[in-house]
Amino acid sequence: MLDAFAGAAGLLLTGDPTLTHIVGLSLRVSLSAVLVASVLALPVGAALALFRFPGRTGVVVLLNALMGLPPVVAGLIVYILLSRAGPLGSLGLLFTPQAMVIVQSLLIFPIVAALTRQMVSDLWVEYREQLTSLGASRVRAIPSLLWDARFSLVTALLAGFGRAVAEVGAVLIVGGNIDGVTRVMTTAIALETNKGNLSLALALGVILMGLTLAVNAVAFAVGEFSRRRYGV
Repeated sequence: MLDAFAGAAGLLLTGDPTLTHIVGLSLRVSLSAVLVASVLALPVGAALALFRFPGRTGVVVLLNALMGLPPVVAGLIVYILLSRAGPLGSLGLLFTPQAMVIVQSLLIFPIVAALTRQMVSDLWVEYREQLTSLGASRVRAIPSLLWDARFSLVTALLAGFGRAVAEVGAVLIVGGNIDGVTRVMTTAIALETNKGNLSLALALGVILMGLTLAVNAVAFAVGEFSRRRYGV
């Protein structure tokens, strides 16, 4: 066991190419998923907060429920869509990093959208009369409310990133854990542990834990900054 810890330390200190490639791919996939999900989820969440329409309550309930969507279910859905027999099979995306971005975006979207809806809804209650007096329609109010909630939204995006980077089941299903192509930190840890290569597994585990701590530290710092400077 001591040899495994020593080996992990050596991999971290020397910047092992295999280690750096896996970490780099993990970050590229998860950050891309956060970007895709946020572009879609922010306006959807804001629209749900400001507009009333038939079935809105059902959509909100569904969105909240999807925050706990099991990753393997999301992976299965995307796998069916991207498989050769699926409707998107002709795109040839299965077992590629793009497929992993898609499935992680699917997992992140409800988190960001639901949190955005709640934040914008609270701000609309507070600023509705002021925005209305300035002649701002609900549509025109969305950018202003999103900007005002920017620090809270950063926390929501960090929560989405944390879910994505630590996910294993969905990316394993749609990515296939192919060496040098779709092998990310979580799938590599599972594989290397089963192979008995504990040094690489431990090194990746240390980096993954470090990322988790960093995300939580940044989220806390953003929250503290917003409270001290803006009182929110």
